[in-house]
Amino acid sequence: VQLVESGGGLVQPGGSLRLSCAASGFTLSRYPMSWYRQAPGKELELVAVIRSAGGSTNYADTEKGQFTISRDNVRNTVILQMNNLKPEDTAVYYCKARIALNGYWGQGTQVTVSS
Repeated sequence: VQLVESGGGLVQPGGSLRLSCAASGFTLSRYPMSWYRQAPGKELELVAVIRSAGGSTNYADTEKGQFTISRDNVRNTVILQMNNLKPEDTAVYYCKARIALNGYWGQGTQVTVSS
C-alpha cells in the first residue's frame, strides 16, 4: 500500500489548489479515504472523507463549501479541490486510507496561503 500526495504549493489568499493522492497496491474506491491537515503547532485535523459504498462525503464544519473531495477511479486517485483559500488553511495535507482496521498515510504535501 502506498499513497503519494501532490499539488501543494504557495498560493495567495482567495486562490485555489487541487491536491491529488495517488494510491498503489490497492483499489481506493473500495475503502474510505480521507484528507487531514496539520498546521504548525497544531494537532492533526480531519478535513474531508469520501466513503467507499456510494461515495458519500463529509467535511469539517469550517471547510464546508470551500473544499470538495472526490475520486478518480480510473487513475486510482483521491482529489481535494480547495477554493477561496485563507492563511489559516496553511498546513501539511495528508491523505489516509482505512483498510480493515489499519490506517495508511501518505508523506504529505505543504500548502501555504500567503500574500
